Amino acid sequence: MVPLSILDLAPVTRGSTAGVALRRSLDLAQHGERWGYERFWMAEHHNMPGVASAATAVALGFVAQGTSRIRIGAGGIMLPNHAPLVIAEQFGTLAELYPDRIDLGLGRAPGTDQPTMHALRRHKGQSDDFPESVAELIAYLEPEREGQTIRAVPGVGSRVPVWLLGSSLYSAQLAAALGLPFAFAAHFAPELLHEALGLYRDGFRPSPRHEKPYAMACINVYAADTDAEAERLFTSLEQAFIALRSGRPGQLPPPLEAAERQSFGSLENAMLKQLFHYAVVGGPAKLREGLDAFVRSTGVDELMTTAMIFDHAARLRSFEILAEVHGLRAQAHAKG
Repeated sequence: MVPLSILDLAPVTRGSTAGVALRRSLDLAQHGERWGYERFWMAEHHNMPGVASAATAVALGFVAQGTSRIRIGAGGIMLPNHAPLVIAEQFGTLAELYPDRIDLGLGRAPGTDQPTMHALRRHKGQSDDFPESVAELIAYLEPEREGQTIRAVPGVGSRVPVWLLGSSLYSAQLAAALGLPFAFAAHFAPELLHEALGLYRDGFRPSPRHEKPYAMACINVYAADTDAEAERLFTSLEQAFIALRSGRPGQLPPPLEAAERQSFGSLENAMLKQLFHYAVVGGPAKLREGLDAFVRSTGVDELMTTAMIFDHAARLRSFEILAEVHGLRAQAHAKG
């Protein structure tokens, strides 16, 4: 059984606040820890009214303080937005406070639109030096070298685990060349999943950090006690993506009833079908079938799941059902 993890964007539901969203993220992480999930990651996005995890390291510190076992990490930090030294210091600080629990996933995209990217004081062309920035960041986390004049304090010697994240072939090839674990964003960019995993595994070069490849994929998983209820919950994400692709990002909307969803046009339905090709939406039986099929077809070493559900209780229930179907709760109980 592959480990199961959670990706969270701290969704701000319509009519709510970022503070409520972050406290709900902590609550989800605490439940996930009890249910046996391996990791709880949060993602950096900017200028998005429905996402409260822009200050990712700050949000992760809040979640880490309220948990004790589950690994906490960035899924990910969009490195072109930042100086590598600053990220090394932030995650070095987290590693000092929460030893052996912090992960650092790195992405190449800005996680926002072009005007916001310029407001971050970084420029689009800087993504071209992504490999050098990754190498620089990793060097700051390694033990101090003789003659080293710039140190990450905290950070130096922490060897925080670094992952490369991506939705393209580029990041897969870079992760292979650097000998790093790789996570593919199949929850919103499914087209290149299998090709990227193949390139990563075939091109992997052992490194001081990893002797063999380790691949993870993230997918949307929406669970409920019935297929119909899970499908209803999923409509919040569908609406959010339609709004995002239309240039109207907003807070996460409440779900639609079946009759209301019929208002989606043919182009919208085609887009959603393509975007959420690997989404698993349904009751326990459908969930088990979908998860097993995905793991068999990809051979991933770990599965990360995400669910932007409007009602917090329903969101908790979704991850609880997923844990039960995957056998996590029984495993967590056996560990004591």
